[in-house]
Amino acid sequence: MEDKKSMIGSLRQKAKLFRYSRVGNEKNPNKPEVREERLLDQRMSTSVMDVLQRSRMSSLKSPTHQQPADLRSSSACNSSPDSPLSVTLRKRGGGTGLSDSLDSTGWLSQESVTDAPCEHNISKSTDEMDQVLRLRDTQLPSSESLAEKPHFNRNGSDTFSIHDNEHNNILDMKTESAGVNEHQREAQRTYLLTIYLKEGRGLVIRDRCGTSDPYVKFKLDGKTLYKSKVVYKNLNPVWNESFSFPIRSLDQKLFIKVYDRDLTTDDFMGSCGVELNKLELEKNSEMVLPLDDPNSLEDDMGVIVIDICLSVRDSKNKKHGSTTEDNKRLTESMKKSQLWTRVYTITLVEGRDLPLDGQGDVFVRFKLGEQKYKSKSQVKKVNTQWRERFDFNQFPDASSLLEIEVVGKEGWRYEECYGQCEIDLSGLPLNESTLFTCELDPGRGRVVFLVTPIPCTGASITDLVAPPLEEPHERQNMLVKYSFRNSLKDLRDIGFLQVKVIKATDLMAADLNGKSDPFCVLELGNNRLQTHTIYKTLNPEWNKVFTFPVKDIHEVLEVTVFDEDGDKAPDFLGKVALPLLSIRNGQQVACSLRKENLGGLSKGTIVLELEVIYNSIKASIKTFTPREQKFMEDNAKFSKKVLARNVIRVRNLYRAVCHVNQFIKSCFQWESVQRSIIAFLVFVVTVWYWDFYMLPLFMVLLVVWNYLQIASERVTRDLDTMELYEEEDEDEKESERKGLMEKIHMVQEIVITVQNLLEEIACFGERIKNTFNWSVPFLSNLAFLVLIMATVITYFIPVRYIILLWGIHKFTKKLRSPYAIENNEVMDFLSRVPSDVQMTQYTELSTCSAHSPYRRKRASP
Repeated sequence: MEDKKSMIGSLRQKAKLFRYSRVGNEKNPNKPEVREERLLDQRMSTSVMDVLQRSRMSSLKSPTHQQPADLRSSSACNSSPDSPLSVTLRKRGGGTGLSDSLDSTGWLSQESVTDAPCEHNISKSTDEMDQVLRLRDTQLPSSESLAEKPHFNRNGSDTFSIHDNEHNNILDMKTESAGVNEHQREAQRTYLLTIYLKEGRGLVIRDRCGTSDPYVKFKLDGKTLYKSKVVYKNLNPVWNESFSFPIRSLDQKLFIKVYDRDLTTDDFMGSCGVELNKLELEKNSEMVLPLDDPNSLEDDMGVIVIDICLSVRDSKNKKHGSTTEDNKRLTESMKKSQLWTRVYTITLVEGRDLPLDGQGDVFVRFKLGEQKYKSKSQVKKVNTQWRERFDFNQFPDASSLLEIEVVGKEGWRYEECYGQCEIDLSGLPLNESTLFTCELDPGRGRVVFLVTPIPCTGASITDLVAPPLEEPHERQNMLVKYSFRNSLKDLRDIGFLQVKVIKATDLMAADLNGKSDPFCVLELGNNRLQTHTIYKTLNPEWNKVFTFPVKDIHEVLEVTVFDEDGDKAPDFLGKVALPLLSIRNGQQVACSLRKENLGGLSKGTIVLELEVIYNSIKASIKTFTPREQKFMEDNAKFSKKVLARNVIRVRNLYRAVCHVNQFIKSCFQWESVQRSIIAFLVFVVTVWYWDFYMLPLFMVLLVVWNYLQIASERVTRDLDTMELYEEEDEDEKESERKGLMEKIHMVQEIVITVQNLLEEIACFGERIKNTFNWSVPFLSNLAFLVLIMATVITYFIPVRYIILLWGIHKFTKKLRSPYAIENNEVMDFLSRVPSDVQMTQYTELSTCSAHSPYRRKRASP
């Protein structure tokens, strides 16, 4: 009994020390967790028999034998896993305090008592075994009366194993830290939800015109993750948009809601939901989700088609942005939505039997998917001629339905639709022109146009490790394709452009955390490609290669960097414009980003490597054909800065013309005798020996002269436009500090200048018109007599002699009359002719009659 009491007292003392060590660790919750790592063969477990022996022989401190930690698998004496008794204790602090305290009481740091083989006689002392069994039944479950020596495995969990040799049971006592750590690891795991919004089918009508303007919102936990763009007047919209969002918990439901865009309140068109915990990890799945609205009477509200993928996102990915797999998945998704498979060349020919309901203009709108084109406005005629050509790209999984609308316009606001029609382009034969004559509304005429489908080659998106021009024989094939001997084959295919978007550095921080989520958009004409988004960085590395077919060597490649902003419109970070003719093949360049108007510099640079291969003969022929118009999505808005810039540009041109005029006058005025003599001799010789070839020869000499001036660096290229932008930015900042009245005066000065310029142009044209329509009979008679005299003189005298006499008169006028006033006879004559405004302002006198208004009024009863 004394041995039992001493043993129980020793165990209580150890348990007390263990409790104190736990309390000490819990007092400082902010203390970082220190996990002691031991190798697998260093794990230890202590049996109850060994505890008894240790308590009896503590004074002798006899050494013990070591045994591997995983007793369940290493010894045949261990029982099945159904028999252990586990006592779980949680460790909150570091393991060192507990080890030190237990070591001070005689518990060794690394020890385990090895049981004898199964044949070992464990019944040496029946009393001791009875004590062990009673101790197991009464004392072990209480953590207050039992202190255990923990051992540390690889995952940081603390275990205490008690071996019952008689019943072949293992009493394995583990702390809660293993389960807690696993729970924390599961809680800290985040996921990346990638959604590719494809299209909607059979959506409900919410507008009076029988259509809707749908857009989609993705909501999670009451917050909007993403908002799509609006597709106007379409019940089968195609979005082709993708986005990604980090998810912390899968016990949520993603809500997809569709709305109809209105001027006041957006109408609800139905919703659907996706349970995140039912998604399969790392698998891209297409879902066709039916829309529903409990408050609506419609049975079928249409469906939304999406591609969704849920992937695991570990801490490293959260720190450094999306992983390579995520980028690859997003790139493949964007490839599917960006790369076009064919090009439709549409030629708008004419309108037939159009209504003539008053004055105004008429134009045609075309739409294919998200691509829109508006023709030029022509004056209303029965048979209106347009003769315009443009291209639409056909994307995979996108609508091939071409929509045409003919609109008549009167004034600034009033528009009238003459009719709409739709053409399915999917079945048209390639490389063949098909003529369409579409009927408009009854009695509103027809519209005629041509459509030619052409297969598209040359557009691609690849990784930096495998650029197309570095593949075997690919470069040689391109050089042969655009060689001189193939100059007359496929004149529309001018060349091939390869753009390596490597990285950007030191970008502007657009988010509150001081970072940005940048992606890059490349535009060449109406063709557009973009990179994936790299999250939370100011120095993104895209490492992507884009290729474009070149249709005009005079096009400009625009590279724009945006910040992805969730459901909002992306924030602008910077832009670069690179003319194709200025590209240096194979040279890596770092371009400074500019502002949205390409005027001033923005923050950051982008590193690109460009290469263009083209045929010079095709490019030269294309130069003399109509240039492709870029699709305009938004209407132009009034800008004081743009107005001031245009006024200054016109003023500069006017000053240049005045400078040339002043130089000619100085020759007539003999301000420099040497210059006037040379000018007089050149004039006489040129007029006397004049032939038409001299006109292009003079232009050739002018081009050569300017080239020599630039080559010798005597004259630099005009960069006034760049300086103008800088000045305008400074003026804008300065004007923000000025008062409202000063701003109004600044705008007023510009408007007055434009007003006066327009008035002079209008007056000049109206005076010429009034000269010939007998508005002032005297001036018209005078012009009639002068023109008869000019006709007779030019009939009998050659024009060469007339011009020569006129020049001699101009050059000798100053010599004959030193104080004569310079004038222009034609302009002096036109200044006497009144304009239309002056004609309405003048009072026309008429003879008095007996039936004047005054007498007629008095004569009336």
